[in-house]
Amino acid sequence: MLESISPAPPDAILGLTEAFKKDTNPDKINLGVGVYQDDTGTTPILEAVKAAEEKLLKEETSKSYLSISGSPQYTQCVQTLLFGDGHEILSSGRAKTAHTPGGTGALRVGADFLNQSLPDASIWVSTPTWANHKGIFSASGFEIKDYPYYDPQTHGIEFGAMKKVLSNIPENDIVLLHVCCHNPTGVDLESEQWKEIAAIAKTQRWIPFLDFAYQGFGASLEEDRRGLLGLLNIDTPLFVANSFSKNVGLYRERTGALTVIAQDAFKADAIFSHIKATIRTNYSNPPAHGGSIVETILNDDTLRQQWTEELTDMRNQIASVRSTLVQKLAEKDIPQDFSFIEKQKGMFSFSGLSDEQVTYLRENKAIYIVKGGRINVAGVTPQNIDYLCESIREAIQQ
Repeated sequence: MLESISPAPPDAILGLTEAFKKDTNPDKINLGVGVYQDDTGTTPILEAVKAAEEKLLKEETSKSYLSISGSPQYTQCVQTLLFGDGHEILSSGRAKTAHTPGGTGALRVGADFLNQSLPDASIWVSTPTWANHKGIFSASGFEIKDYPYYDPQTHGIEFGAMKKVLSNIPENDIVLLHVCCHNPTGVDLESEQWKEIAAIAKTQRWIPFLDFAYQGFGASLEEDRRGLLGLLNIDTPLFVANSFSKNVGLYRERTGALTVIAQDAFKADAIFSHIKATIRTNYSNPPAHGGSIVETILNDDTLRQQWTEELTDMRNQIASVRSTLVQKLAEKDIPQDFSFIEKQKGMFSFSGLSDEQVTYLRENKAIYIVKGGRINVAGVTPQNIDYLCESIREAIQQ
């Protein structure tokens, strides 16, 4: 039977957190898992979320199943947030949205549908990309290929090499793109670069699949959607996986959505019918609570304003941590320039630390960083920043 099965390797990020929890060092720091923390090291519940839950507790009348694609009010809220009030997409009917268990669930549903519909297609991901992307698309049956993205020498994007590869990807292959706050590098495409990507996609007719997990954590809710908006008229279907884990703090509620945009409403309906069939044979219908929170906040002017202000505070907090970290590292007389960290967006940063230095920090200083040197900047607090910077100096000099 299963007597000979061997243990699966630990997850690159969640496995690191398990090791962190077991560590008894009182100075330990977890810079691996992607959760926001305030300056006390706490992942807070937003006040807008608490108010929405209080309202739900008073007004909710049923715990019956949602439909396969979720609440129509929720999916309408998602589309308005993605595209902006009054956008043509909202009235044309060529966008369809399904409520999913987090952004990960959205990626998996989209991957399953695309592999069933295009079994000979490949999925192209950036080098590097979020560690779980390859696992999700491999599990759906895709062959995974890579396109250039991050240049460790300049701490920027290898845009020329990236364009060259994207310009040779065949029709009906799928290209996974990070809309903002690129995970793991924190380095995003500029507006003009997005225009060039859109032109390539339109010519080559490959299918963009956008991971939009961090809307509002880059520059603003509006500015962060620029890459998405630039791809809406490329004459091929477009898929968007978004999440409310970060920008509403609903990590454990697993609240996300998969949106498909087609050339017209008829094509969107046809694709969406198959997406619903995919959902039905997977988890059948989504959990309601997180979606109800989002729906309540976005449909209430007062709560929406409160949430927007709290999101701005989180974004500013991360930017402040970046600046302080660069300043503190410079004060330690480390023979290495870390100023690029301040220019990156979102929670994550490619720190420039080598795998050997990452291992040294974990084994000798109880500082947990993902292989490749990606750090969660939000895990840096006033209480641990001096110890972190001193430890980095030690790791570099050893």
